[in-house]
Amino acid sequence: MIIEKVLGNLHDQPAESYSGLHREKVVLPSTQLVKRIQRVTTDHGNEIGIRLPTGSADLRDGDVLHIAETNMIVVSVLPTDVLVIAPRTIHEMGVVAHSLGNRHLQAQFFDATSEYGAEVMVCQYDHTVEDYLKHVGAPYDRQERVMPEPFRHAEHSH
Repeated sequence: MIIEKVLGNLHDQPAESYSGLHREKVVLPSTQLVKRIQRVTTDHGNEIGIRLPTGSADLRDGDVLHIAETNMIVVSVLPTDVLVIAPRTIHEMGVVAHSLGNRHLQAQFFDATSEYGAEVMVCQYDHTVEDYLKHVGAPYDRQERVMPEPFRHAEHSH
């Protein structure tokens, strides 16, 4: 089977939209969410191909790839090892963000209404970043999280 489009996302629909369907999962690490063409295996051992058109959005946790009479195939994303940084002041946030930006480290930002319950910056775990945060005394926590979008390598030029 070749999947050429995402049919929807479980997180965007009422739970009853897919009630009664057995959920077969394609379990992926965050790094594979950006790949348009890949071969994957479901948790039931079924091999499927994914071939999304150029310009398609990245895969996300809960994406529905296939629906049959009694079965559906859904993307399930593995948690990512991250640093959740919660600066106490705008100055501390600026200093930390500037330093991490100089390392070309991608970050995602969340407000107090998010699942974090605070205004935070989240980046992939890196021991040198953790050492830096300890050195400057910025509050952080290392966690395993399913991120809403994958981290990408930051492209840039000088």
